[in-house]
Amino acid sequence: METRPYVSWDLMNSFLIDAFKGYGVPEEDAKICADVLLESDRRGIESHGCNRFKPIYLDRIKNGTLLPVTKMDIVKDTPTTVVMNANNGMGMVASYRMMEMLIEKASKYGMAGGAIYNSTHYGIAGYWTTMAEKAGMIGISGTNARPSVAPTFGIEPMMGTNPFTFTLPTDEEFPFNFDCATSIVQNGKIEFYARSGKPTPAGLVVTEEGGTMTDSAQILKDMRAGKCALLPLGGLGEETGGYKGYGFTTLVEIFSAALAGGPYMKDLSGKDAQGNNQMYRLGHFFFVINPEFFMGLDTFKKTAGGICRGLRDSKKAPGVDRIYTAGEKEWLAWQDRKDKGVPVGESIQKEILAVRDELKLPYHFPFED
Repeated sequence: METRPYVSWDLMNSFLIDAFKGYGVPEEDAKICADVLLESDRRGIESHGCNRFKPIYLDRIKNGTLLPVTKMDIVKDTPTTVVMNANNGMGMVASYRMMEMLIEKASKYGMAGGAIYNSTHYGIAGYWTTMAEKAGMIGISGTNARPSVAPTFGIEPMMGTNPFTFTLPTDEEFPFNFDCATSIVQNGKIEFYARSGKPTPAGLVVTEEGGTMTDSAQILKDMRAGKCALLPLGGLGEETGGYKGYGFTTLVEIFSAALAGGPYMKDLSGKDAQGNNQMYRLGHFFFVINPEFFMGLDTFKKTAGGICRGLRDSKKAPGVDRIYTAGEKEWLAWQDRKDKGVPVGESIQKEILAVRDELKLPYHFPFED
């Protein structure tokens, strides 16, 4: 049962917009950034929602590794492709503009793809793929990130958690939305565990000695120092299929960097050789497919929905009440939260109040009563 206090969506949205504006983000851009963060919380993906607005965005603006004003340069533009330089601005703003362009191109030509370089954290990948789905199309996206994942048989953090995400329209109330990292767990989840005072489950992290660790706060420290790393999907070694997750992680790293000719792996650490802060210079990729150029949107939606229903209706394991398809739990989270608001834990409460007081914003939150 949820014990954290709720903050209404409208109140939190207004606060986030004003907080971003207070740090120099233009108003229209601030609206995009706030919506991306809140979409994570609407879906129950708290590792990428309000939990991260201060450390991943505001703190980076303050330390100079993220520019609040996003200057987007279109480096290459063809009827079906776009390459963009985000110039170290807000990754969410650059990605929004990219998806607008690709959806327009795919509406004319059936498919479109784009790549962004010199960017920053772009929020949940599923936000961008859902933009395509809302337009009646298929969305695909991925991004590299600061190195935290070891290759199979390795112990050194070399690649990011590198989500590989798909959103597909269906004839149901919610789309098929497959949005997850190619590692077993992502950095944001461990940050969430650390903030909540919870251990990280064993078997998700590999140490220099080849073992595992569960102290969430220590994992974050050791990872920054290169003393431990996250494991790819499938886990340690080959017997449980760790090489499959390793392959997908590598694929996302290549797509994110090579399509736009951007940096990769250790060059995305946010630190220079002397340990000083520097720009992250991340890369993202996006593909949009228009089903109308195949057998039509209605046919696609009916077939996709039929497959999902067939899976959910299949024989269940003993003691299990329900089988889910991708995107269903996120839709259910929204049904539960849409009238309640955003659940806000104690650590986030402190950050919200600190930002409010720093910027002298006129907000009062329910958890203060």
